[in-house]
Amino acid sequence: MNIFVCVKQVPDTETKVQPNADGTFIETTSIKWIMNPYDEFAVEQALLVKADNPGSTVTVVRVGGVKDTEALRTALAMGADDAILVEANDNLDSYAIAKALKGAIDKSGKQADIVFAGKQGIDDDCLQVPQVLAQMMDLPSVSVIVGYEKSGDKITVKREVEGGALEVYEVSTPCVLATNKGINTPRYASLPGIMKAKRKPMQQLSLADVGVSDDDQRLKYSNFQLPPEKPAGKKFDATDEAKQQEVVAEVVKLLREEAKVL
Repeated sequence: MNIFVCVKQVPDTETKVQPNADGTFIETTSIKWIMNPYDEFAVEQALLVKADNPGSTVTVVRVGGVKDTEALRTALAMGADDAILVEANDNLDSYAIAKALKGAIDKSGKQADIVFAGKQGIDDDCLQVPQVLAQMMDLPSVSVIVGYEKSGDKITVKREVEGGALEVYEVSTPCVLATNKGINTPRYASLPGIMKAKRKPMQQLSLADVGVSDDDQRLKYSNFQLPPEKPAGKKFDATDEAKQQEVVAEVVKLLREEAKVL
């Protein structure tokens, strides 16, 4: 089987994010990048499928800047066989990213049997790329999956919906599956895996190589701003029993009129 995994590189949640000078995106020069956490489940599921199907290969694909390839190297260290990087700005919209991913898969020369992806990126939370990619590839797609089982030439997946219920779908390959947390437990990259990852092939393509132009970006970002700083908190001294009722009344008034939580 030829298994592909679409991964995204996102800022570490502990990184302090700042808008760039013209407000069109965030400042990326000092950011610590990590693999999108939902994509870790996708990589792990691809490796589990590979283990059940000897002779299969796992190729990870990413669209983004070349300054840091942490996400791809992490996937290779986990056990993926090779990687494809489509060099692009990190602020492409979902349509352009999906088109670039499709172009990269086509360029690989391998017919995709399964394409895995995380259900969403934790940076923009769009939840769009897997579905758009499936439409472009004309493949069936199931998103937010928390269960995977293969029987014969069919795959049965469980999809999480609101209220804690599960939907069960049976799909045939090739298909696009977007994973949610809970489907598995992603493995840690071992030291030998990290060393091997440095020698595994990583193909680098441009947007032009995969048939993507500026006209394919349907969404343009502007006016990035930090949220306003929260005002300083107020302290009240209620140690004097004679003034406690007065303090309580003042606190209730502020909660009702200023904080508007009562």
